[in-house]
Amino acid sequence: MPTMMQRTRSEVAPVRRTVVSGALPVIAWAVWVSGPGWATPAVAVAAVAGLALFAVDVRTHRLPDALTYPTTALVTGLLAAAGAATGAWAVVARGLLGAAVLGGGYLVLHLLHRSGLGLGDVKLAVPLGLVTAWFGWPVLAATAVLPFLLGGTAALVLLATRRATRSTAIAFGPFMLGGAAVALTAHRLLAG
Repeated sequence: MPTMMQRTRSEVAPVRRTVVSGALPVIAWAVWVSGPGWATPAVAVAAVAGLALFAVDVRTHRLPDALTYPTTALVTGLLAAAGAATGAWAVVARGLLGAAVLGGGYLVLHLLHRSGLGLGDVKLAVPLGLVTAWFGWPVLAATAVLPFLLGGTAALVLLATRRATRSTAIAFGPFMLGGAAVALTAHRLLAG
């Protein structure tokens, strides 16, 4: 049975070129959006993992556990370390609560419409909630709403241009990641 590391490598292998070529700009964005500060390593890990998950989901319509589980564990550990370094335990608690709220919300949506939202989306919501809630409740709220606005707009455009039908499956992970990126970027721009 392959180890988690072997499974992770196997999932990333087909999109390795995309991840390698996009890693530096994504890390630069993560440093900018996080301040930089104690949370920067967690945001950078989430951003690079998000790039890999984006590429895998676009290609396969899957968000594999071999990427979501290690990302969640590593981001949680790094944010806990950031909380310990700064004494910002209330911020750590907000991040954990944000992960539970966003993950729980996606789980409810999955249970209501299993064919529309996969468990991979539910698992991705956890680290996205963790990172975005770290920066505040408004960032988490935007992360909750924006994927549906972005995904709905893209679906309407695809339908209008006849590049999709009402039964065409569309990967939702990229819209989740895009929504989180927009929310974090807007927060950074507004924070000055």
